Amino acid sequence: MRLFWEAQLARALASPYYQKLMALPSLQRWAVIAGLFLLSQVIVFGALYLIFGKVVVIGFLASILAGLATGAGALPALFFRNISNNLFNSMLGAAAGVMLAATAFSLLVPGIGFGNAVWAGKGIYLVSFGMLIGALFLHYADRQLPHVHFDQVSDLRKTSFSKIWLFIVAITIHNFPEGMSVGVSFGTGEMKTGIVLAIAIALQNIPEGLAVALPLVGLGYDKRRAVAIATLTGLVEPVGGLLGITMVTVFQPILPVAMGFAAGAMLFVISEEIIPETHGGASNRSRYATFALMFGFIIMMILDNMLG
Repeated sequence: MRLFWEAQLARALASPYYQKLMALPSLQRWAVIAGLFLLSQVIVFGALYLIFGKVVVIGFLASILAGLATGAGALPALFFRNISNNLFNSMLGAAAGVMLAATAFSLLVPGIGFGNAVWAGKGIYLVSFGMLIGALFLHYADRQLPHVHFDQVSDLRKTSFSKIWLFIVAITIHNFPEGMSVGVSFGTGEMKTGIVLAIAIALQNIPEGLAVALPLVGLGYDKRRAVAIATLTGLVEPVGGLLGITMVTVFQPILPVAMGFAAGAMLFVISEEIIPETHGGASNRSRYATFALMFGFIIMMILDNMLG
């Protein structure tokens, strides 16, 4: 599997179209990339509006903005090569708290309500089933796709180009269900739920972007390129967002299962990757991260209540 992905990357880099693009002067190259991106967005947003309506368009846009927060989080890499462990652990802890609150108040609680509308008094079972499927999906992806775990970030400076990209694959795997959760929340038709979850995912993406960019800079990558790569890892979220929102818009009865799926996937990421990274062994437990998690949870809970 690892050889497959490395072969696909080599094939993409050897493409004549890629070579022609890279041969252009820097300003012209970025202008072409920006133009192609804008054209694709016009086509995608126009088609979504015509087929599904305004809510789907807003949900897709929200998932794009949430994904771009990964790039915003990577910006400090333009100025610093390192940040303190306490600061980084606090950022990850706050991200975990935000995701936990968003999972509880923007996915599970409304998901149970939608489930009760589909199956009176049994909505919690539909959501629970979806949670298990979401966790199993992440477990399967984690096993099948070659990647480096979050807790190996600090070792990336000593490793090869291929290992860097395996870590980027890991971030990409985890961003997909996050984007899907934003799409599913907008698919409920309640704008508030979607906005709250999009904000939560955007906040959570900030330390992830930094986790990608800093090791790349430490290995000698150009700082702007490192930020660009970190940004690209977040742009898988609109793909998940589009899948989630169109799926539940077309098939409304699966909404509680889909919300449970997104919640289960997010809980898997929090428990498997984020929290262990902030407490790397008994000798490296971070009390900063613990309090940051609590503050992140409280802030997201207050935000959800205010918008509600």
